[in-house]
Amino acid sequence: MIGVFDSGFGGLTVLDALQRALPEYDYLFLADSARAPYGARSLDVIYEFTLESVEWLFDQGCPLVILACNTASTRALRNIQQLHLPVHRKDRRVLGVVRPSVEALAGLLPGAVPGLTPPSFASGLVAVLGTEGTIASDSYGMEFRKLAPRVELIQQACPMWVPLVEAGELDGPGTEWFLRRSLDPVLRPGRLPQRLLLGCTHFPLLLPGIRRLVPPSVEILAQGEIVAARLEAGLTRGGARGAGARAPPAHPGAPRPDRPPPGRDDRRSGVVLGARRAPPRPASLGRARSAAAPPLRRALARPLPAGRCPEGTR
Repeated sequence: MIGVFDSGFGGLTVLDALQRALPEYDYLFLADSARAPYGARSLDVIYEFTLESVEWLFDQGCPLVILACNTASTRALRNIQQLHLPVHRKDRRVLGVVRPSVEALAGLLPGAVPGLTPPSFASGLVAVLGTEGTIASDSYGMEFRKLAPRVELIQQACPMWVPLVEAGELDGPGTEWFLRRSLDPVLRPGRLPQRLLLGCTHFPLLLPGIRRLVPPSVEILAQGEIVAARLEAGLTRGGARGAGARAPPAHPGAPRPDRPPPGRDDRRSGVVLGARRAPPRPASLGRARSAAAPPLRRALARPLPAGRCPEGTR
């Protein structure tokens, strides 16, 4: 079973893409809607909330967790990988969305091997739209300097976009005003980016309004398809693509009612969505009663060396 975590329900865009790309796996999605949004929170709080949610997904039987949240990926992932997993969870993996997104923006193919594939010699102008926390971390800038040093990067914070999505305000004059406010500094006449990354998994839910404002010459990239394509390539390359593998119907790692998901002590509860054998789109709330396909568990069995963050997992 593959765990997918986001601070809100924007991560469903990543879950949907994963289900279409890797339908043989079961999934458990956790949204910390009780404490969303994460974008303006402190580094320590983001790490605490993210680790709590990752540990909950581990306890439900997920050997692999995808952080479908840019803020968590930029502010918490590295410490989880370097400090927490080698000591407490040597047989588990946590992957983020930043590195695969930068690879896509830089033009590296999904089959690129982190640490072995040479940097891209692509040039030009690209842009990343994200939350305040994501942009302030400069994680995209750091990855671009390693993977595509010739590409010029614009980073633009969009502080109101996640609250709009969480409130269901996906269209209308007010939403368009906030979209324009964040897009205008990026879409300057005579200096348009070639590609525009929606660097938050909530943002694709605003895509119709974004498309109306972005010139057709600018390619818009959403992270769901990027993450799914690169995870599929990685599992296939590592021999962990468990085609047709079914998990037993009753497994001790299935979600347990005795430990509620993080955030249940707040006035609003977290959201847990379980999908067995991937329906066409995530549709219902419930508990997944399944385990990871055996090839996936074997591929993740190699322990992490203490203090090292594997290349390409941010």
